[in-house]
Amino acid sequence: MLVLEYKVKGKSTQHQAIEEAIRTVQFIRNKCIRYWMDAPQEAKVNGFALNKYSTELRNQFSFVKDLNSMAVQAAAERGWSSISRFYNNCKSKKPGKKGFPRFQKDNRSLEYKTSGWVLHPGLRRITFTDKKGIGELKLLGKWDIHAYPVKSIKRVRLLRRADGYYCQFVIDIEVKEQVELTGNVIGLDVGLEFFYTDSNGHQEENPRFLRKAETKIKQAQRRIYKREKGKNGRRKARRIFAKKHLKVSRQRNEHAKRLARNVCRSNDLVAYEDLVVRNLVKNHCLALSINDASWTQFRQWLEYFAGKFERVAVAVNPQYTSQKCSNCGAIVKKSLSVRTHVCKCGCNLNRDENAALNILNLALQARGGQPRSNALRSWSHYASW
Repeated sequence: MLVLEYKVKGKSTQHQAIEEAIRTVQFIRNKCIRYWMDAPQEAKVNGFALNKYSTELRNQFSFVKDLNSMAVQAAAERGWSSISRFYNNCKSKKPGKKGFPRFQKDNRSLEYKTSGWVLHPGLRRITFTDKKGIGELKLLGKWDIHAYPVKSIKRVRLLRRADGYYCQFVIDIEVKEQVELTGNVIGLDVGLEFFYTDSNGHQEENPRFLRKAETKIKQAQRRIYKREKGKNGRRKARRIFAKKHLKVSRQRNEHAKRLARNVCRSNDLVAYEDLVVRNLVKNHCLALSINDASWTQFRQWLEYFAGKFERVAVAVNPQYTSQKCSNCGAIVKKSLSVRTHVCKCGCNLNRDENAALNILNLALQARGGQPRSNALRSWSHYASW
């Protein structure tokens, strides 16, 4: 799948129509969840039943009927997605809260499938043909949507962000790029002092985007509460506050994307920790710094570019990777404040570099290779992977 995103340009009346359509999607989703909650125990409510119920909503409410029928179905599927996730968490006996479906209060997007929209044959413009009155919107962006067949576009999303409205195209194509083998393998140990340390000893600086913008964000937040509720000044202050958070989010995403792309292009195998970040952020002293580092986002981009460049990405269990000696395998216990690994065998390394070597060795063992302390291996042994 490939997702192309454009910023859309339209009149204020068109923006109001988009907002009305977004509120309609929220209404349908919440009504589906209420239908599921109120259904008797012997009644079987599944995705098909919710799709059928969404048709009843079209007949009952005129503003729902104005929305494209497939967009109504997509809204019902959102409700079923939250319900099925709750069922799956219960069946798998997930510890803690199971994620009982909640009513949505601030929906920001709507989704069309293969109908309800028409692309301009030559210009970057899209027209929405339902009765919501959105009409023709201009697409602002560098991607060429006409390079892909219209039949491959499976979803079209309209979403609201702090700085305007955007249109996303979900295209069903296989994203591959032929890149020559480099013969290099690498292990990555993510951290808070440095964004990551690799098995070659390189340490990537942690940008700490939220920490740097924290003062201005807090100032913008204080301005919200100084404005009276319901007034334009408060709404304007909220938009300024949201834009600052949006900027931090985009900085994190671009940083993670750039590093992941470079790592996957220059290495044939990338090993990284299989971290459960939601458990790590339970430490309230480190939660903000962990979220600011965006380890999960970095991992997602690693896996994406590994598939795109046909590389091998291996997630290994991080247990004892910081305590184990990468040279002899002995366990050298150390607290979090100790940043140097010193072993009786004579191995003296940075703590994170030692962990990165252990991560790489574990990945090579899992792929059938033999571990070595310096993690320098000929790729010819693993070229058949």
